[in-house]
Order: sequence, then structure tokens, then C-alpha cells
Amino acid sequence: MYYEHFGLTEPPFRITPHTEFFFAGANRGATLDALIYAIISDEGIVKLSGEVGSGKTMLCRVLMERLPPHVTIVYLANPSLSKEDIVFAIAEELGLAVSETARASTVIRALQTRLIELHGAGKQVVVLIDEAHAMPLETLEEIRLLSNLETSQHKLLQLVLFGQPELDAVLARPDMRQLRERITHNFLLEPLHRDDVAKYIDFRMRAAGYHGPDVFSGNALKLIATASQGLTRRINILADKSLLATYAEGLHQVTPKQVDAAIRDAQYENPARGVRQRLAMGLGAAAALVFAAIGLTSWNDAETTKPVATPPAGAPAAPAQSTAAPTPPTAGGSPSTSAPTGAPSQPVAPPPPSSAGAAPAMPTPAEATDPASARPLATGGAPPPLTLALRERIAATRQWIDSAAADRWFIQLTAGSASEMAGVGGYLARADQLLQPERVGVYLAHSGSEARVGVIYGDFPSRKAASQAIEQLPDELRRQRPFARKVAWLK
Repeated sequence: MYYEHFGLTEPPFRITPHTEFFFAGANRGATLDALIYAIISDEGIVKLSGEVGSGKTMLCRVLMERLPPHVTIVYLANPSLSKEDIVFAIAEELGLAVSETARASTVIRALQTRLIELHGAGKQVVVLIDEAHAMPLETLEEIRLLSNLETSQHKLLQLVLFGQPELDAVLARPDMRQLRERITHNFLLEPLHRDDVAKYIDFRMRAAGYHGPDVFSGNALKLIATASQGLTRRINILADKSLLATYAEGLHQVTPKQVDAAIRDAQYENPARGVRQRLAMGLGAAAALVFAAIGLTSWNDAETTKPVATPPAGAPAAPAQSTAAPTPPTAGGSPSTSAPTGAPSQPVAPPPPSSAGAAPAMPTPAEATDPASARPLATGGAPPPLTLALRERIAATRQWIDSAAADRWFIQLTAGSASEMAGVGGYLARADQLLQPERVGVYLAHSGSEARVGVIYGDFPSRKAASQAIEQLPDELRRQRPFARKVAWLK
């Protein structure tokens, strides 16, 4: 919208990682070089931690591009992998044709044989694990066991863990001592300092095609630096909103006025407000905590409440009292109800092969168009209040998981902690546009003390069928590296 106004050729402050916008200042470039050296020259496990929104995923993506050609990369972006999942995922990434009924020990032996072949061909294999702090403890223990794969002289698998500071707390547990001792390099990605924020914003503007004088005034930059706490994701959000506000006023320089509007819109704390305003904010935050607690109760209720049983597929449906979904159809059948009103009639992505079987019919979440559903959480661990439609989508998915055969498969589109998936409504809205909404589901799970959210797609008779369907997904969804999972691992 404002790009032409400022002479930009593309968006300068996207929050999705685009490697051409990698900022090498503030020790980012040095950290990248150190990571490359650690991967190529060492055989221990490497760990990088940083706060939410500090740029870990961006650094990981740039690392993937900068590693030399002889390094074979396995990138695992979904932290909800079970210990069986992670072995199968690595094997598939390395091109192994593994039977979906094979035991994990069998897959590990095949994996070791493949790694020895690659080592003999002069290849080095590195596994990059994003969001490692959210992995189940048993999966982290499996990572330690995978690090034991070796020849008489060399490790066959290099492991790099990317995670939030909570990863350090997990590794500090007594039962994680053996894994902790395997970590030979620890890197910390710190927030940007005030001067670095100004350089970062200028770099992003120039990378997006801007050639004029500085757009952001000095006071505007100071306000962004303080309100963002130096976190690059917040800087991007505030800078983008500030440019939009400046464009709306027909101006060409961002001042504290526009930044203040951006801070209010993003619901961040404004450091320039007076004591009276801070007191009001404190009262508002207390109310937000109350609502967050209510939301957590709703979240837990939605997870534990079982839907009322419905007739099997093909049977006459009882009069609907809400938009709750029916029992999923059997393989090869069709949903017992059609997609809800308002769902896209022609999804962009083609449906999976006919052999894949039918998927659960689930209502489109009404909250997907509700701006409140995309608000950040008031607290890090409590999920947002759930709308009725999202509750029903979760209940329908839970019903399908409970009723589906354990050897059925589905596609894991994305997953994250409650705080990371606070805007799940927006993601679901986009998934419903790109796919068949009646085949998209949401489940809740727990990893340690925090709730986790997963968005899934489809119902398939085999891993092969699910993998074929992944190839047909739109590029926008495939960029998040969806993978096949067996229903048994969610039961």
C-alpha cells in the first residue's frame, strides 16, 4: 500500500524470514560464521538460543544457504515430533524408503547405513532443529542417541538446536545431563541495542529499494527501540505500522506520533506515557490477566470435553443444534455434511489422490475473521480465549483422532506453543482458503507444562499417500515443511 509512496520495490519489514534481508550487524554475521565453523570443524552438538522474535529462524535459513555444498542439510521445523517421528523424518529427508510399519530400531540401522554411505562419498550430514525448546523430553533424549551414530573416527550426524531460553532450563534438568554434556558450542542471539535498531531499519529500507534520506526521525527510532525491546520481529511490526500511518497522513518522515499509533495498534507498552497512563495500563493488564486465566480455563475445557457421539457416515444426521462436526467418514467415503457456508468453493490446492481416503468434516472457524483472535497473549503460557467455532473445530478433530484407526496418516501443517499459536485463527483462515476447509483440523496437546497447538490436514491410508498429498500443497504451506504423521502418535 505505501511502497510506491516511499519508493520501495518490495515490503521492507516482513516478519517471515527472507534471507536477502538478513542483517549482519549486531554480531549476527559473526554468529553465523561461528555456526558454520562449528558445524564443519567440530563433532559435538551445537546450541543457539534467543528470545521470541530475536531472529533465530532467519539465522537458521541463512545458515542453510551459506553451508558449503558437501554438507547435506536436514531441517526439522516442527518441534512436536515424537521420538519415532524424528527418526522417520530424518530417514525420509535422506531419501530412505522406509516401511511405515517398520520398528524405530530398524529405521535407525538403515539410517546408520545411509550415513556411512554419505560419509564415504565425502558428504557431511547436519540436522537443524528449530524450536527445540518445545520438543518432548523423550525426543531430546532420542537426539542424544542419534549423536552416537559414528564410525571408528568420525561422527556421522551433526546436530544443531535452535530454541528459546527455555531450552537452557530444559537442559539444566538432571535427567538431561547426558545430552547437555554433548553440547560443545553455545551461542546466544541477543536483542538489538538502540544504535543497532537504527542501522537495522535503515538496512531493511535500503534492501527494499529505498534510496532517499532517512525516513525515520531520531526520536521515532528511539521509541521503536524501547518499545520493541530490541526484538527484530517487534521492530518489523512497529516499523511497518509506522510507515503505513505516515503514508495515511500524506507525510514522508516517520515521527514519534506515527510510532505511538503503531505501538497502540500492536498493543505494546509505550515507554513515553506518563505515570497516570502507566497506572491505567497496570489496571488494564490486571484485567487482561483475568481474561487470560478465563481463556486458559476455556482452553482446557475444550481439550478435555468429548463431543456427543454422532451416527456413522451415511446415516441420517440428527437436527444440528450447532456447527459441531459429524463423525468422520470411513476411508473412501465422503463427509456426512458439506463444508460450512462461506467456505471457498474452489480451493487452490487439489485434493489428495482418491486412494487417500476421506478426511474429517470440520466447521470453518468463525474466529478466523475476528481480529481479536490474532491478538498476542497477555501472558506467555496462557492461550487466548476460544471462540465457539474454534472449540468445535478442536472437538471435531479430537473426535476424529479418537475414532480413526491407529494406522491412518495425516499431514502436520504446523504446530507451536500456545503463545506462538495465539493467532491460530488467522492461520486457519488462510489454510481454509488454500485447502478444503472440511479437511483441516486443530488439536491440543501438552509438552511439559505448556499447551501446544497443531494444525493438521487430511486422512490417508499410508505414509506414501500422505507424502504424495504434501507434494500437492501450495508453496505457501510447503515452506513450513509439513510432514506425514501417524494417528497412533496423537492418540
